[in-house]
Amino acid sequence: MTRIEKDEVREERIHMEIVVDAYGPEEQAMSWCYYLNDVLQFPFLTRCIAKRAISPLRVGDEVEVLGMASENECQHEMFVMIRWDREDGLGVPLSQLAVIHADDEQTREAVEDWHYWVGRGYEF
Repeated sequence: MTRIEKDEVREERIHMEIVVDAYGPEEQAMSWCYYLNDVLQFPFLTRCIAKRAISPLRVGDEVEVLGMASENECQHEMFVMIRWDREDGLGVPLSQLAVIHADDEQTREAVEDWHYWVGRGYEF
């Protein structure tokens, strides 16, 4: 994956608001999970922007995000629950989705922050 250019404003926000007190990979993962769960205003509409072998979504599919997946699912990357043909939905990687419509700008910014984190090659 091509890494994206450094954005100092986004870097500052991520490090001061999201992973500020996270000292290792597990703490960073939980910090992201809690942050996204607190900031994202569910539900919101997204479009699949990347094919992933672990997801049934195809590029261009539009899906509604209902909430965050469990903490257990978010230990290595962020997963969200989407409306699917099952009552409890389906977990897919947040990095696979771009916001089409959200009731607030904070949701869009938080998802873009996650895309930035992944695009810069940061891991936990």
